[in-house]
Amino acid sequence: MARETKAPSERTRVKRTNQRAVYDRDGINAILDAQPLCHIGYLRDGHPFVTPTFQWREGDRVYFHGSAASQALRASSNADICLTVSCLDGYVLARSGFHHSVNYRSVMILGKAEVVDDPEEKNTLLNNFIEGLWPGRVATLRPNNDQEIKATTVLSLPISEASAKVRDGNPVDDDEDYDLPIWAGVIPMRTVVGEPYDDGRLLDGVTVPDHVLKFGRS
Repeated sequence: MARETKAPSERTRVKRTNQRAVYDRDGINAILDAQPLCHIGYLRDGHPFVTPTFQWREGDRVYFHGSAASQALRASSNADICLTVSCLDGYVLARSGFHHSVNYRSVMILGKAEVVDDPEEKNTLLNNFIEGLWPGRVATLRPNNDQEIKATTVLSLPISEASAKVRDGNPVDDDEDYDLPIWAGVIPMRTVVGEPYDDGRLLDGVTVPDHVLKFGRS
């Protein structure tokens, strides 16, 4: 992954362990595309809140959605927010407790969340969200109706003020500690996709589609 030295803003410049900083767009996009789960930080009534949700990227913007009645989305609408995405790749065990760490990939995006008002654009974005996770599924579904579109808020955030931070590799111990008879190394972590099971109310003859069977197995 290419490493650049210039952050897009002082707010997103990585200061602690800055050798792990990633500012190039390809590196940031790769992390966003790898992990849909994100956390949104925002202010509501003067108090800080952080809400987990799913994000998806299209070009130079990320999108997230929820109920139009959601207090979190109402507080985030047309407001400055912080969106973060994190991937845990491994536990790093050193020869001292101080040097234990984790291998990870993370992204932080700052900016103003913009509401997508146009119903047709909103419907397209929601379909893109489904299609991005399970290619081919949208064509098999009942289309979203007008009430469902109205009841859903979609927010958009530009990827213009963003940075990533990545750690990989082995533990880094003090030189004198390498002479100690202590095991050190990495416990890799990964998300495992299980076997899909139906909801118990399928019509006769309905089988598991390919886009479900292939999910996570490419």
